[in-house]
Amino acid sequence: MSVQTKASFKKEFLAFFRTKTFLIITCVVISLSILGPLLISGMGTLMGSMSDIYDEMGMDVTDMSDFLVSSSSIGMIFSVDSVAGTSVIVVLLLLNKVAGGEQKKRANIIPTSSGLSSFSYIFPKFIIYPITSFLLAFIAIIAAWPIAVWAFEVNDLTAGGVVLAAVLSGASLMFYVCCHLALGTATGKAGMSAAICISVSIVLPMIFASTDMSYMFNPFALSALAQNSLFIGTMPGSAIADNIASFGFALGIMVITYFIAIFAQNAKRIDNSGNEIEL
Repeated sequence: MSVQTKASFKKEFLAFFRTKTFLIITCVVISLSILGPLLISGMGTLMGSMSDIYDEMGMDVTDMSDFLVSSSSIGMIFSVDSVAGTSVIVVLLLLNKVAGGEQKKRANIIPTSSGLSSFSYIFPKFIIYPITSFLLAFIAIIAAWPIAVWAFEVNDLTAGGVVLAAVLSGASLMFYVCCHLALGTATGKAGMSAAICISVSIVLPMIFASTDMSYMFNPFALSALAQNSLFIGTMPGSAIADNIASFGFALGIMVITYFIAIFAQNAKRIDNSGNEIEL
């Protein structure tokens, strides 16, 4: 590894940790995941205790309250939805500064003029932020597991299902981070990139969920696949293989986003070598 690349890694680490961005992202992702089962369990208990009031209003909420407190997998579904859904918005917005935000503030003009290569500028970003996002999402789902078991009377979760859901949730968050980094660094407009990626993360999964389109090889359906993985005990072997294949395909798309970012940076560079002035 060159001295330049090592310096870029150090710069990204300092930008991530000294600005407390890492701490905020960690607190948000893990807190949302843990609160998911607690909120659903509390909501179901509250609705059950207020059933008399709902009956007077002509509303029968017995089935709904029983469903919400039926099993720990219900609580974990909301944990996965928080990590692979709500957390995406927070993470992408907090990563604006490193996803092209420094270009808007002209913070990379001097390093680029001094010979900073596209590889040294892009490569550390695609190592630090996506991998960290994956690990945080994975840890968040695993941390919510015992909370869900404790909060619900029936535990229908399996270790394999939770681990697979954690892997797919991490892949979903990592995928959107890679897209944000690629689009943001390519255009230098981090805000626009975050808006596009957040919109896509909300709209496309809803579209795919409302259609009969296959989830296989669909990186935008990773959050739905993660939720389905919680019921791994009832899934056929082919469905599990499809989930693993979708994870591998998403990784391939992430690698492509890296090369797109590199290509865009190289395309934006101007060759100032030579002594002749061209008018």
